[in-house]
Amino acid sequence: MDNPMQRRTFLSRAIGVLAAAGALPLVKAQTSSQASEALPSFTGPQANPYWNGVNPFVVYPQKLPLLRLTDRGIQLETPRQYFRTAFTPNEAFFVRYHLDLIPNSIDLSSWRLHIEGNVEKPLTLSMQDLLTRFKPVSVAAVNQCSGNSRSRFQPRVAGGQWGNGAMGNALWTGVRLMDLLQEAGVKPGTVQLQFQGLERGPGPEGKGSNAFMKSLDWNDPVLQECVIAYQMNGEPLPMLNGFPVRLVVPGKFSTYWMKHLTWIRALTQPDDNFWMAIAYRIPDTPRGNTTPADVAAGKVKTVPIGNVNMPVRSFIVDPDGSSKLVVGLPVEIRGVAFSGYGRVTRVEVSLDGGKTWRVAQLGEYYGPYSFRTWSFQWKPTQPGRYTLAVRATDEKGNVQPDEPVWNPGGYLWNRIERQDVVVGTAS
Repeated sequence: MDNPMQRRTFLSRAIGVLAAAGALPLVKAQTSSQASEALPSFTGPQANPYWNGVNPFVVYPQKLPLLRLTDRGIQLETPRQYFRTAFTPNEAFFVRYHLDLIPNSIDLSSWRLHIEGNVEKPLTLSMQDLLTRFKPVSVAAVNQCSGNSRSRFQPRVAGGQWGNGAMGNALWTGVRLMDLLQEAGVKPGTVQLQFQGLERGPGPEGKGSNAFMKSLDWNDPVLQECVIAYQMNGEPLPMLNGFPVRLVVPGKFSTYWMKHLTWIRALTQPDDNFWMAIAYRIPDTPRGNTTPADVAAGKVKTVPIGNVNMPVRSFIVDPDGSSKLVVGLPVEIRGVAFSGYGRVTRVEVSLDGGKTWRVAQLGEYYGPYSFRTWSFQWKPTQPGRYTLAVRATDEKGNVQPDEPVWNPGGYLWNRIERQDVVVGTAS
C-alpha cells in the first residue's frame, strides 16, 4: 500500500448533500406563504442576516460540510462559525477552482516542480528536494478569493455569489520562492514570473483558457515574501487546497496562490494569457470603483488585480442574530480582521449601526498578513433591536470605509459589516 505522503486519492468528488438527507432544512423558493409577492433578494447592503451565501451543504474528501456554489469548477464556502479563531481549520478551509479538470491523486515519486524559461539553470525539483535542500520557513497569511462577498454587489454582477466565507487563514510552511529562483539564476530581461499548476479544463470558449496560469511582475516586492508551501497548519495540504505544494502570496488575493504548483517560468514578455489579460482585472481607480454606465461606455481602464493588495476588512462572527440576547446578561461580540497592507492596529465596534464607536480588544498578533481576532464585552441594559457594526484600521492608516464599491468583476468589497440583534427581557 502506498505511503499516505506518497499518494493521495479522492474516494469521490462529492459524498452528498446534507439537506437531501434531512440533516438541514431544504432551501425553499423565496415566496412568502402569507403574501403573493416575492420576498426581497437576499443579496445587497440590507442582507446582513446572510453572512454566508445561500447554498446547500456538501461533503467532499478531507472536508467538513461546506457550502457549495458550484461543482465544476469546485467552489466551496466556509461557514461562519469556523472564523472564531485566528487560524481556519484545514478541513473547513474554502475551495475555489476555475476549471473542472483537477487532480484526484498525485504520486510524489513522479511529481516534480519545474523552474524554466529565462533562467541560467532550469531546475526539476522533487518533494524530497524541497524538504531537504532548502531552509523551511513559515508565514501566517490570509488566503481570500477576489470575489469574497460578491453577493453584496448592487447592481448584481456575474460570478460566484459568495457571502463572507471565501477566505481563510493558515500557517503556511515551505521554502522561499526566492531561494529556488536564486539557484536557478533568473537572467536579465525577465519581466514576469508565471505560475501554473495542474488545474485544466475547457474554460471560456475561444479564449485559450484551458490552463490556469497567473503571473507576477519580476519587480513586485511581494516576490521576496512568497513561499512555496507544502504544509498548512502543520499538516500536508488537503488535495482541494493544492497538494502537494501551492504558492503563498502574502497580502494578495488567492487567484495568485497557485494550487498544485508544478511550473514556474521566467518570462521576457508580459503574460497575455486569458487569466491575466482578460480575467481578474479591476478598474484603475480608487478602491477599483466604477459605474455600470462607464463600463458600458468603454471609459474604464483596467489593471490586473495583482496590482493591489487586499483591502483592510473586519467581520462580526458572534453574535449571529439567530437568537435573542437577554438584558443584563453579558455578550461577547467577537470576530476577525486583516489587511493585505500590514498589521491590523485597531478594531472598533458600534452598537448603534455606526453612529458611535468603541475600541475593541485585539487578540494575539501572528504576523502582518494573518487574521487578528478581536472582542468587545457588552452587557445590554435595554431591550430592543440593535445594529452592531465593526471597522478595522491597519498600520498604513487604511480605515474600512462605509461606502459600497462596484466593478464588473465583483472584487474588492470591504464595506463595514453590520449585524442586527434583538435584546429581550428575562421576565
